[in-house]
Amino acid sequence: MSTPPPSTLREPHSSRVPASRQAFVAVGLLVVVTAIAVLGSLATVPNVRGWYAEAEKVAWNPPGWVFGPAWSLLYLMIALAGFLLWRAGRTRALPPDHGLRTAYVAQLALNVLWTPVFVAGYPLIGATAWWIAMGVLLALIISVAVLIPLAARRSRTSAALLAPYLLWLLFAATLNAGIIALN
Repeated sequence: MSTPPPSTLREPHSSRVPASRQAFVAVGLLVVVTAIAVLGSLATVPNVRGWYAEAEKVAWNPPGWVFGPAWSLLYLMIALAGFLLWRAGRTRALPPDHGLRTAYVAQLALNVLWTPVFVAGYPLIGATAWWIAMGVLLALIISVAVLIPLAARRSRTSAALLAPYLLWLLFAATLNAGIIALN
């Protein structure tokens, strides 16, 4: 049996990604998730002591101080999962997975929408904002549920990093539904 010519053995992507390129992508992902966190904070801070403090909440609603650290950790995990997915595609010469990329970007876009709609939307349009936010949150849950198995095909670690995010979103949905039901 003959060996294929060397040109057909080459991988479509370099199996070695320069450290500078890896750092650029890692920092870029951290900047994106930090921007999402900052936008969420800008929507939240003015309302935490306003309508949200006065609203009836479910018994399992955690104290306010839990949300900042929880989301900070989740955003770090989202960025790390994105980096590992990007890197897996480069270091193992995997073909582009547009469904994976779309699911990752979709969950980021939906994530950036939820907090402003839920928290800052209420003073503008009332309880309708909570219903719209619930729709956004359900779409976000679906996008992350789709993302995890797609991610697992490239990086089990990235899928594992995204699992707590999905669990937190499911928990957040109960909190969002509780606000709707009790107010």
